[in-house]
Amino acid sequence: MTLSCCDMMHIGNRVKEVLAGQGHNARWLASQLPCERSNVYNLFRRASVGVDLLMRLSVVLGHDFFSELSAELSACAEGEAVSGAKGAPGQGGE
Repeated sequence: MTLSCCDMMHIGNRVKEVLAGQGHNARWLASQLPCERSNVYNLFRRASVGVDLLMRLSVVLGHDFFSELSAELSACAEGEAVSGAKGAPGQGGE
């Protein structure tokens, strides 16, 4: 299965949104992870991160990024099922 059916969440942007929504900044997040503030800014530019970092971010921010990604996956799979049901010529939907 390919993920071309939907746009994947840009995790760096989402982390930045959640962080700002909580009234925190990059300096605060860097102190909590712990890492250099420049690493946090680099994180904001990343479309994806490893599971271990996503887990740390979820714990530090008290926000379940995994459930957001899971909901996105379900919506994408549902969209594929709907478009697959209509079928393209030559793919069983004729």
